[in-house]
Order: sequence, then structure tokens, then C-alpha cells
Amino acid sequence: MSKKRKVFIIFLISSLLWIFSTNYALSLFDLDYEQLFFLEQWKDFIFVLLCSIYFYFFIVKREGIEYIEKQKQQEKLETLTNAMVDFVVFKDGEGKWIQTNEFARKLFQVENIKHIGKTNLEIAEYIPTYRETLEICQKADEEAWSENRVHRHIEVIPMPDGSNKLFDTVKIPTFNEDGSRKELVGLGRDITDKVAAEKKLAESEQRYKSLFEYNPELVYMIDLNGRLTNVNSNLHKLTGYTSAEYMNESILPIIAKKDRPKVKKAFIEAIKHKRSWMNNEIELITKDKSRKIVRCTAVPMIINEQIVGLIGYAIDITKEKETEEILRRTEKLSVVGELAAGVAHEIRNPLTSLIGFVQMLQQSGKESDQFYYKIMLDELDRINDIASELLALAKPQKIKFEKKDLNDIFSSVISLFDTQVNSLGIQLKLDAAESIPLIYCEPNQLKQLFINIIKNSIEASAHKIEITLSKLDNKHISIKVEDDGCGIEESRLKHLGEPFYSSKEKGTGLGLTVSHRIVDSHKGEIFYHSKVGNGTIVHIILPIHN
Repeated sequence: MSKKRKVFIIFLISSLLWIFSTNYALSLFDLDYEQLFFLEQWKDFIFVLLCSIYFYFFIVKREGIEYIEKQKQQEKLETLTNAMVDFVVFKDGEGKWIQTNEFARKLFQVENIKHIGKTNLEIAEYIPTYRETLEICQKADEEAWSENRVHRHIEVIPMPDGSNKLFDTVKIPTFNEDGSRKELVGLGRDITDKVAAEKKLAESEQRYKSLFEYNPELVYMIDLNGRLTNVNSNLHKLTGYTSAEYMNESILPIIAKKDRPKVKKAFIEAIKHKRSWMNNEIELITKDKSRKIVRCTAVPMIINEQIVGLIGYAIDITKEKETEEILRRTEKLSVVGELAAGVAHEIRNPLTSLIGFVQMLQQSGKESDQFYYKIMLDELDRINDIASELLALAKPQKIKFEKKDLNDIFSSVISLFDTQVNSLGIQLKLDAAESIPLIYCEPNQLKQLFINIIKNSIEASAHKIEITLSKLDNKHISIKVEDDGCGIEESRLKHLGEPFYSSKEKGTGLGLTVSHRIVDSHKGEIFYHSKVGNGTIVHIILPIHN
């Protein structure tokens, strides 16, 4: 049963007992009307007096209890606000400070100032250092009152040491029932360290973004499952694939099959043993099916002492490898040239004597021995041809460029092969486009180039050789020599032009070496397209102007 109900029941019972007991007592006496009326008046007066006394003491006690409760609530509120790491200021409807917590008093340095009952501007008179801050605070208070809602803003509060601190401040206005201002609570939390940390984090993210996005090399991240989680735009520049095409996917499909086992092993080692993967050369297959060689480096990404993936970069070294190959070939050519110069001269002198004596023996020899003499002379002629090739490779050629018609050069070359192709039943055809411009060239070198290529087609058992001349653009001429011979294996194509590399049984490879040097001296390019059993296409591009 509640306390209020108990009080009510006691009052009701007491009242009833008073009424019935006093009425019964009066009935025991033989009183006339006036006496009875007088006593009843006094009885009622005493009843009212007792009720008044009862209620007076009840109300006083009630107020005391409420006062004590209010004091307790005030103490609790003060204890709570003082324990807070935020400043708390209570203001009345006129903007006067009515209560503050300990943090606020220390922050605004009002511990020794009678600040209760004063407005911001009045307090500013005592502490000029905080005048600007208190004026801004006053303006924020007015905005909260006028907007009739919680107002939030950042306050800059100066410190005694000359530094400033940032506070995330909230103003909470309350109103009376008639709409007048009642009270405003101001709360502020120190966010100086938070803002500094956020700024530092933002700067770190910007540095990371600059390092990642604007890095001239391919930068990538992969997770523990080998899936690409982040990559910069150089993926597209290097491979032709966009990041969206391989995001959260394995990158193994763009790695050459021969390198995939090596990549898998290195990935497992890096993840399992937290080892860096340094300077591994990997061949990539681009979107247009060309090949690029990259040098990859990857290191483990460790967060909270746990490896979460790998981060690394890849450098395109395709040009570097091509340059190394050119240097290797150049060095080989240099060595071959020095060797050729000595060997060719040493061979030529005894070779001339041998050919002369064999011819003399052939003229005076028996008819039955002529077959052997012919074989000997053929082999000696072949040795002489090889010596000539060696000399052509070794001897520096004086190049004199002049304007020439490629049709005239090819007509001269084809006339050299007329007898040979007719005897072998080979169809040799020249298809030249109209208005082929004159080009700057060394005609004798080009003749040697075309002779070597046509000779290779004949030796490849071709039945048909077709030469096509056309204007590629305003600066270049296209020359294609196509045959239907035995073709060349794909693995051998990249070695064509290397000294002493030949797919022919008795070939030296020097013919194509000389041919490549002629093309290079004319600033041109030479390409091979071949398939075993389907013939070969040699595509030469020469500039029109020197």
C-alpha cells in the first residue's frame, strides 16, 4: 500500500471516529438547544483546528522530504557532471550561468570568480583572454534559442600556455509552456587530439594514395586467397586489362603458363613464412596476346601481427630485355666479325689453289672420275660462298644512299633467279602497286637482302614465291615475300638472324644475319610469320626518306 493511501485512510478513520464519538458524548448529557448548538459549534471548530494542524505538519514534512530529495538529486547531478570529461554549463532563460561542473570552471578559469548569475559577456569582463570565445559562445546560444533545436558547433578555447583546444559543443535549449525561455544546457568535449589524429590519418591516406595511384610502376595488393584486392591504373597501361576485370579475381590467367608454378610457390612461401618476394621476372600475357616481362617484388601485409595478404610492385623490363638481347647479338656479331675476318682470309688463299688444281685434274682426268671432281668443285664452291659471307659480315661496308626505284631493284634480283626457278618449276611473281615512290637506300645492299630472302624460300622447297610491294603510309614502304614452303617452327622464329643459327641442315645462319644488319642500317623493320607446312611470310618495312 502506498504512503499516500495510508495517510488518507488514517485521516478518514480519525475523522469518522471524531464525529461519532463526539455525537455520542453529547447525547449522554441532557442539554437544551442552545447548549447543544454551542457545543456542536465548538466541536466543529476543534475538528477543523485538528485537521489544519494535521495538514500543516503533513505539508511541512512533505516539503522537507522534497527539499532533501532535491538536494540529493542536486548532489547526484553535481557528482555526475564533475565526473564527466566534458565541460557542462547550465544557464537560465536570460543566459546567466546557474551551474557549472568542475571541468568547466577550470577550463574557463572562473574558479575564483563569482560567475553564477552572470552572462557570458559579464564574465568576459573578468577574464579578457576568453572574451572572443565567450562572445562566440553567446552567439551560439542565441542561435540555439532562435532555432528552437539542439545546436552543435566547434569552439576554439585558448589555454594558459598559449595553445588552443577544440571542443565539440552542443547547446540544448528548453522552453516553458508559454513558449518563454526556460533553461539552456551547454556540453563540450575536447576533440583536439581526435582532430589531430584524423588530420594525421588523412595526410597518411593522401601519402598512401600518392604512392599507390601516382606510382610510375604497377602497384598491387592480393589477399590470402591470391585474389587481387587493389591495383593502380598501370595494370591497364601494362596489360590492357582494367582493374574492374580482375578485381577480387586471381591474376594467374594473365601470367604465362611457364611462370605460374614459380608464382604459386613464391606466394605460398611469402604467406607461410612471411618472406619477401624480391625481383622475380615474370612473363605476362596482355589483352592483345602480346607478351610483357615484368620484375616483381612483394612483401607481406601484416595487420595486428597477422598477415592479411601481399603488397608489391611490378616494373616493366620488356624494353630492358630487348636491349639486352640486342647487345647480346651485337656482341656476338662483333666476335663473329673478328673471327670471320681472320678465317675468311686464311681460307681464301688455299681455297683458290685447291679449286685450280681440281679443275686441272678434271680436264686431264678419266671420264669415270668426273663425277667425283664435280662433287669436289661443288663443295669447294660452297666453302667459297661461306668465306664470302664471312667477309661480307666482317668487312665494314661503305653505305652511299641514293634515290632508287624498288621495282628496278627487284627486276634485277628476279632476273638472277630466272634460270634456277625455271629448272626447279618454281613460280616467282612480283606484284607491285602503282606509283611506288622512290626511296633513299643503298641499292647493292637491298639486292643482297632480297637475294638472301628469295634464296631461303627456294631452299624451303617452295613451289610458289610471291613478292608484294605497296605503300604502307606516306613515310614507309611495305615489302612482303610469301612462299608455300615447309615453314618454320614458332620456337625458332625468334632466333632468326642470330649468327650460326639456321634451320637448314647445311646452313650457317650468316645470310639472315647480314640481312638483318642491312635492314637495321636502313632504319627498317623485319618480321616473320610462319607455320610448319603452310609456308612463310617475310615482311619488311623500309622508310621512304633516309
